[in-house]
Amino acid sequence: MAIVDMIMPKMGESIMEATILKWHKQPGDTVKEDETVLEIATDKVDTEVPSTTAGTIEELLFKVNDVVPVGSAIARIRTGASEAVQSHTQLIVAPAQEKNEMPSSNNGKQLTSTNTRFYSPLVLNIAANEGVSMSDLEKIPGTGNEGRVTKQDIMQYISGKSEKTQETRDKEQETRDKGQEVTVISRPTIIEQQPTISYSGNVEIIEMDRMRKLIANHMVNSKHTSAHVTSFTESDVTNLVQWRDKVKKEFEKREGTKITFTPLFIEAIVRCIKKYPLINSSVDGDKIIIKKDIHIGMATALPSGNLIVPVIKNADQLNLVGLAKQVNNLADNARNNKLKPEDTQGGTFTFTNVGTFGSLMGTPIINQPQVAILAIGAIKKRPVVIETSQGDSIAIRHMMYLSLSYDHRIIDGSLGATFLTAVANELQNFNPERDF
Repeated sequence: MAIVDMIMPKMGESIMEATILKWHKQPGDTVKEDETVLEIATDKVDTEVPSTTAGTIEELLFKVNDVVPVGSAIARIRTGASEAVQSHTQLIVAPAQEKNEMPSSNNGKQLTSTNTRFYSPLVLNIAANEGVSMSDLEKIPGTGNEGRVTKQDIMQYISGKSEKTQETRDKEQETRDKGQEVTVISRPTIIEQQPTISYSGNVEIIEMDRMRKLIANHMVNSKHTSAHVTSFTESDVTNLVQWRDKVKKEFEKREGTKITFTPLFIEAIVRCIKKYPLINSSVDGDKIIIKKDIHIGMATALPSGNLIVPVIKNADQLNLVGLAKQVNNLADNARNNKLKPEDTQGGTFTFTNVGTFGSLMGTPIINQPQVAILAIGAIKKRPVVIETSQGDSIAIRHMMYLSLSYDHRIIDGSLGATFLTAVANELQNFNPERDF
């Protein structure tokens, strides 16, 4: 018999940890290769983790809601391999956190706990890199399960320690400038407890779910990061609407997928990004990173009401049929919770259709680290003035508002408005005789 460690998989370059949502197997349960053992959540997407081998669950190393670093052992599976293989497997893959020990970090230090309090490898690694001793670590109040110290706990401790050190230095310098001797007396930090808020009247209190908390933090951080400006325009999309109505049955019969407005909008956006590449960029300090690849994120509603942004990779290399298939496949996977982590990563520009819910227009928040997001409103029939060489006339047309929120740190109003107008013109000048 051999014991094989099941490892938390790597789910993207920027994802370093995941939260355990649910265990599908318990100790003593048999498991087949590729059978789902647990569900996990990252800051991008929820996903299932299958077993890498067949056998019996020997031990679960983490509980539900624990945050686990990528590469850590999360469960042990007993297989039918030989005794000789067993010792080798345990030696190679047994986790180092069994005694709260951690491999040497970049600065060569190693932390070893002498008590029974559990620390995750991530917390121990942060402590070693930031010079937090084990005695200091054991004094940090933990907000995790059973009082465990989470990543947020130790980062808050380090931040408070850094601020206190800088404050002390500032006071010392101020006193030196006055020519006085200074004696620094260290006092314990006093943490003020927030008063309990009471709610009057007939109310219902709902705890935010994990996804809603992530969305809230992402939106607030975006507002703190970018100088948001929103420009508006409208487009006569009568030709586009009539063309889609004419070809949608034949399109679905021939291509095996539906043609919605979304791939038509994305097609126009991609053409305009090629004309104005600065829209497809990000900001890193005082550097502007222009992305040569065009990966379009499309905001999609989940059954829970939350939004997720799957990404169409290399959208500029797809024709209309390819875009339609990608859009429908990603939307279906989002609604059925089948998106993979890589499906939501790497976007360079985001599009959201607020008209799906009846809105005429919106002021979307930039999806960091991108610098712009386009919102398209509901298509409505309206009487409008048509200008021709023979004179003006009033006609009933399909009209639609577009809005572009952009990062005013690098996108000026002229560029933002010009790009938005270009997209509107692409849609307005849609060729009603085109093929698909």
